[in-house]
Amino acid sequence: MAILAINVGSSSIKFALYPVNAAGIVAASDWSGEVQGLQPGGKATMQWKTAAGTVRQDLPGEGETAFTAALARIDQEVRQRGPLLAVAHRVVHGGQRFTDSVMITEAVLQELYTLVNLAPLHQGHNIQGIERFRQRFQKTPQIACFDTGFHAGHPEIERRWALPEAFFERGIARYGFHGLSYRFVVQTLQKKSAKAQGRLLLAHLGNGSSVCAVKDGISQTSSMGYSALDGLIMGTRCGSLDAGVILALLAEGWTATQLEDLLYRQSGLLGISGISADMRTLRQMSCESAQRAIAMYTYRLVRELGSSAAVLGGVDLLAFTGGIGEHDARLRQEVAEALAWMGIRLDAEANQRATGDSVQAIHHPDSLVELWVIPADEGRIAAQDAWNLLQRL
Repeated sequence: MAILAINVGSSSIKFALYPVNAAGIVAASDWSGEVQGLQPGGKATMQWKTAAGTVRQDLPGEGETAFTAALARIDQEVRQRGPLLAVAHRVVHGGQRFTDSVMITEAVLQELYTLVNLAPLHQGHNIQGIERFRQRFQKTPQIACFDTGFHAGHPEIERRWALPEAFFERGIARYGFHGLSYRFVVQTLQKKSAKAQGRLLLAHLGNGSSVCAVKDGISQTSSMGYSALDGLIMGTRCGSLDAGVILALLAEGWTATQLEDLLYRQSGLLGISGISADMRTLRQMSCESAQRAIAMYTYRLVRELGSSAAVLGGVDLLAFTGGIGEHDARLRQEVAEALAWMGIRLDAEANQRATGDSVQAIHHPDSLVELWVIPADEGRIAAQDAWNLLQRL
């Protein structure tokens, strides 16, 4: 038995198949990969990992045609591996209603569509992916798993903006994101460290980046708020921005569409550097704009970690995950040095060895705060949620 976890983006499909034993234990994925280049005009490819290495195939057509071909290939591979119990979909925003994973129905889909404006880079593509997988796997339960769910227990003082009451009642509040990733990190740490039940700072760093503060296994605050724009600088997103800037641009005649494109797609590392949204590319550049982008990203991360530590009243453990968090040893070193006042001391050699391939501790034995690198695996949490939901039905 297995559960297929799916994350559909604007031009990609990430997939992973998770075996489930009779006791309901979801094991690590034994088949995973990604489809890329699904945008109109793109060159679609599909690759997946096997025991013998990575298999890569070109897909016919482009856009919708390539998506259909990718679905057929995924279907073929899944059926060769035994019974499929469910398809678990990562959905970025659950709004006020969806705080736990749910079985997908037409009514659920319609409500999810009302949340597209809260996460325009992700939500619409997540939903379109759900619809296509429902058509392909018609007899298989489809389950939505929400990135906002982990933060649903935030205290009201954390969730509210300083706006009139009516706005909070209509759902304009702080939600927080990357919840599936943070849940996996917390569960992994609880198996590795006695401090995992204490005060945790978690940093999910990638094209989308955020910080989460956790105490007793429960999220207390997130750097992201109403949408996936808030908080840290990201690949193409600006992060925290004075609302006065938006008012000034509106006064100049900017439209909502132009503002959305600016804030979501033209800002962040790309906007600062004028070169790339990819930290790996910027690390290889010596020009002033690339170095400025890295410095600003690091500074904002340190600042956000400091404010989150204040909410916790101290820190017992700091963990890095996500593409940048797992692979950028220099960033982790700079963050550790900036936060040395917390009692953090990095093990330089362990930090260099940590490449995101496995769970690794990178703190020095004398460090008052443990430091960890945790490979992200949101799909495993989605698969576990799907299994749990099936057992309740």
